[in-house]
Amino acid sequence: MANSIVSINLVVLNGEKYIRRCLESILAQSYPHENIEINILDNGSTDNTKSIISNFKFKILNSGFAKFNFVESKLNFGMWIGQEELLNQSEGKYVVVLSVDVILEKDFILNTVRAMDNDLKLGAIQGKIYQFNVQDLEIENFKLKIGGVIDTCGFKIDRSRRIKNIGHGEPDRVQFGSAREIFGVEGAVPIFRKEALESIRVFGEIADHDLFWYGEDLDVAWRIHLAGWKQMFIPNVIAWHDRGTTKGHTKGSWFRYIGRVGIRQQIPIQKRRLEWRNSRWTRIKNDYIINIFKDLPFIIWREIEVLGYAVLFEPGVLKEIPRFFRGIPRMLQKRREIMKHAQASPAEIHSYFL
Repeated sequence: MANSIVSINLVVLNGEKYIRRCLESILAQSYPHENIEINILDNGSTDNTKSIISNFKFKILNSGFAKFNFVESKLNFGMWIGQEELLNQSEGKYVVVLSVDVILEKDFILNTVRAMDNDLKLGAIQGKIYQFNVQDLEIENFKLKIGGVIDTCGFKIDRSRRIKNIGHGEPDRVQFGSAREIFGVEGAVPIFRKEALESIRVFGEIADHDLFWYGEDLDVAWRIHLAGWKQMFIPNVIAWHDRGTTKGHTKGSWFRYIGRVGIRQQIPIQKRRLEWRNSRWTRIKNDYIINIFKDLPFIIWREIEVLGYAVLFEPGVLKEIPRFFRGIPRMLQKRREIMKHAQASPAEIHSYFL
């Protein structure tokens, strides 16, 4: 186990309020530092992010890490395309796709490697991610603790194809104490077997470059399943995430939608438009036709709900409809390539639609 090389790949843009603590949590890892490489891509930050990273370079190298690679870009590649750039320079067997607003628990990598090494079909791990607020860290003697409110335990999907963050906004209790298979790992800090990522390349791309900025994590997770890999929630792989504008939690049909209005208004309209468009492009590419027919009543009703919500509360989202239709031919082209190499059966995929 101790010989498995792990790549921690961080893509950042203007992350000065997070970057120091994020890097410190890497330095504090209990896994042997000589088997950890750190790759960072700055997407053109205009704040103090780059200088803070540069100042950490000698501390990281003096701590015995295998490699420290810092790439400064003048272009904003986006999160997942930036991660793909770093993957091309990564030598690790396992890859931590890290966001700057995440803090890792000291045994995060150690417990990840143990789980990965014990199951060769395990393509991705979702940790137990708690919520935190970066402002709390300025309070004297404040320390992050294991426990509290869950940020995510991964993605689940229902028959309408609605995606939910497992546990989001719930207190951590016994329901999050056991390892389990999940539909997909969420994008804050997933861990991948590098072989699994390489197995889902489509026209040379791992993340779909047409999904720039939003929804690539769902698409990657879906295609990893299609490629025949498992994805697991492992409860002793722990981190904290400051999600910012989406620390809300509501339940219940139309009351759910009405309750979400205030939360969603804090999210930039462009991001809400991309959420609508990219989630549907993802389904066009990855969903088996037979499974669509099985669940068609659920899917249609969900689309009616979403359209009604958009008309009433988010008419700006509807402006994305023309671009969505223009992109369908390209999505169908990618679908043909994905399905040509699919290893999981329709029944295996449908078992996740709960």
